[in-house]
Amino acid sequence: MRHKIFTLIMLLAFAAAGKAQTLTLQKCIETGLENNYSLRISRNEEQIAHNNATRANAGYMPSVDISTGYNASLSSSDGKLRATGENVSTSNALTHNINAGIGVDWTIFDGFKISTTYKQLKELERMGEIDTRLELEDFIAGLAAEYYNFIQQRRRLKNYHYAVQLSKERLRIVEERYNIGNFSRLDYQQAKVDFNADSAQFIKQQAVVIASRIALNEMMAIEQVYTPIEITENNIEADTTLNFTDLWSKMLASNASLLIADGNSRLAQMDYKKIVSRNYPYVKLSAGYSYAFNRYNTNTYIRNSNWGGNAGITVGFNLWDGNRKREKRNAKIEIENAQLRRNQLELALKAELGNLWQAYRNNIQLLNLEKQNVITARENHDIAKERYMLGDISGIEMREAQQSLLEAEERLLSVEYQTKLCEISLLQISGGVTRYLE
Repeated sequence: MRHKIFTLIMLLAFAAAGKAQTLTLQKCIETGLENNYSLRISRNEEQIAHNNATRANAGYMPSVDISTGYNASLSSSDGKLRATGENVSTSNALTHNINAGIGVDWTIFDGFKISTTYKQLKELERMGEIDTRLELEDFIAGLAAEYYNFIQQRRRLKNYHYAVQLSKERLRIVEERYNIGNFSRLDYQQAKVDFNADSAQFIKQQAVVIASRIALNEMMAIEQVYTPIEITENNIEADTTLNFTDLWSKMLASNASLLIADGNSRLAQMDYKKIVSRNYPYVKLSAGYSYAFNRYNTNTYIRNSNWGGNAGITVGFNLWDGNRKREKRNAKIEIENAQLRRNQLELALKAELGNLWQAYRNNIQLLNLEKQNVITARENHDIAKERYMLGDISGIEMREAQQSLLEAEERLLSVEYQTKLCEISLLQISGGVTRYLE
């Protein structure tokens, strides 16, 4: 029964593997750019900023209002005429009033406040585009890092599987020789412990690989996050040809965070100009047309209609409002703060680039060293295996050679991944991470 269940599980596993997507890094990024929720939200916010950047929203356009109304009144009165002394009274007199009109108000000058507001809206539109770019670059960098982490974890799983095979072969040899009396029970028990330890490590690593796969699917916004993935790359190849001077100049010219900081500085200057605009007079035009109809139950007229247009111009000047000096002082401070934040960010980016570059160069050196170590460790393992088969070395020494090989491969894999992460970060900080889309 257990054999049948195991067979069924294996068949389901192979069926799932057969349906796995085969993806490249470029394909993963393209899928994520299309589906990722954070990117879609960022694009929507960019569209809002674009919709807001209009002359009408800035105040360039006039406002037009149309209105209509109806009133009715019911009244009674009692009076005496002075000339004749006659008493005159009315009761429940109903009066109707209907009116309609259209009015136009247009501010044609307000001390350059409208033009400054329009420039602010256009600046916010540009910053919305940069915000989307920043979100896109963060996404590409994050997905690329997880993509290569998936490769790393699969490679590590392969290494652990190889370790299990070596331990299994060693256990077979020890068991055979133990049965004929060449090895002690201690040798057999130690080989069994090592085999179980390697098997446990392999099982744990399977969970790590699955977690990385789920993370990739989540970043690509794949609804079925457990969907199997097959990638075309099996190795982590870092670009070792990056140039520090080129990265430095590109960072200062096109880093998205710096561009946003520049935009915030310009917005602070525009806020100051809007406050200063209150030192100028304002000019407003107004025009309208109205119609009114009245119907009386008691009056000289039974009904009365009035219609006509009007136009006017208003020129004004705000002499004092009690807040202008305070607002101007604060606005100047905000301009200074915006520039200080920009300078602080630039300094932090320079420091980050310097640290990343140093780590990148160190990892390249370590990469060459660890590659040589793996070659040496494999040779040592092969020699130890031959001597172990001949009985010249103990199981502990064989295990040490095996562990030395596994550790050398693990260090190489770790350095390869760290070098790749440095490459991704260097490209991101210099605004060139979109090269992974090419």
